[in-house]
Amino acid sequence: MRRYRDQNRPRWKFVVSHYEAGERKGKLFEKKAQAQAFAAFKKTEAEAQGLGHAEFSTDLRVMTQDALEQLKPFGKTITDAVAHYVAHLKASERSCGAAQLVDEMIAAKERDGLSERHTEDLRSRLKIFAAKFDGQMVATITSAEIDDWLRSLPVGPVTRNHYRSVTVQAFNFAIGRGYATHNPAAKAAEAKEPKTKPGILTVEQATALLVNASPEILPYIAIGLFAGLRRAEIERLDWSEIDFDSGHIEVTAEKWKSKLANRFITLQPNLRAWLMPHRQLKGDVAPKENFRDLFDQVRKAAGILADWPDNALRHSFASYHVAHFKDAKGLALEMVTLTPGCFSITTAHS
Repeated sequence: MRRYRDQNRPRWKFVVSHYEAGERKGKLFEKKAQAQAFAAFKKTEAEAQGLGHAEFSTDLRVMTQDALEQLKPFGKTITDAVAHYVAHLKASERSCGAAQLVDEMIAAKERDGLSERHTEDLRSRLKIFAAKFDGQMVATITSAEIDDWLRSLPVGPVTRNHYRSVTVQAFNFAIGRGYATHNPAAKAAEAKEPKTKPGILTVEQATALLVNASPEILPYIAIGLFAGLRRAEIERLDWSEIDFDSGHIEVTAEKWKSKLANRFITLQPNLRAWLMPHRQLKGDVAPKENFRDLFDQVRKAAGILADWPDNALRHSFASYHVAHFKDAKGLALEMVTLTPGCFSITTAHS
C-alpha cells in the first residue's frame, strides 16, 4: 500500500498493488483503513495459494515481469501463456510420427467410403510427406518446415498446391485425433498458379503416352484420348459397358452424376484397335490400386514432366476430333457439357 497523488483525481488517496491472473494491477481507495483492509485480504489470499510475493526470489520476480512485458502487446497473461504451452506439451505427449498419422488417416478415409481414386491420391502424396518428416512428431512440425518442403518438391505450382491441400487435410485429421493443436500446413504459402488455356497434348505426346503405357493403364489413356470421357467417368467405367459389336461406349447417368439419360459414345476404329488386346467381358477399365504411380510412370517415360493439365486427354480429344471431322455440334452432343464455341481455338490442329 502507498499514497496516491493525482491532481486530476484528488478523491483517491491510497493505492494497493496486487496480482490478478498473473497481471499486476492497482486498486484505488479514498480512506487508509479501506486500503489496509484490502491489502491484508490480498496478502492472505496470495499466501493461501502459496504464491506470496515475499516468497518470490529476485530471479523469479524478474522473470515474471519480463514475461508480462512480452505478453502485453498481445493482451495475454502469464496464465494464458502457461495454458497454451501446457496444451502444446500434452499434444506432444499424445502425438505420433508422420507415417503413423498417414496410415491412420488413410484407414479412416477408407472406412468413411472415400473413393479408391481419391484414397490412392492421398496415399501417393502423403507417403512423400511421411518420408520427409520420418521420426518427427507431427505436433512439432512448423509452418516454416512445411513451406521449405513444399518449395523443394520438383513439381510445378499446380501439383505443389495439391500436395499442400492433402497436407492440410492430414493436419486437420491430427487435430481431431489430439495429435496436434494447430495446422502448420494451413499457413504454408500457396504457389501462384499461372492462368492457362485448356491443356492439349501434341500428337507426339499422345503417341508417347500410348507407346509407353503399361497394360494396366493403357485402356484409361486410350479412352481418354479417343473417346473424350472425363477422368472420373473412365474410373467408374466397366468393360461390360464397352460394346464392341454395336461400336458404342455407354456412360450411364449414374456414372457421370447426371439426372439426364445415359450417353453413348462412338467407339472409333483407332480406339477399338488399342482396346482389343486388353478387352475383358467385365471388370474395372481403370486400375483401382497404384493409379497415381502408374500414371506418373507413363508420363515420365513419355517425357511429360510439367504439370499435367486437368482433363488433358479429354481436351485433346475434343481438339483433334473437331479438326478431323469438322463437326463441333456432333461432338458437343457426345461430350454434353461442351458447346461448339469451345472448339473455335482448336482448328489450328487441322
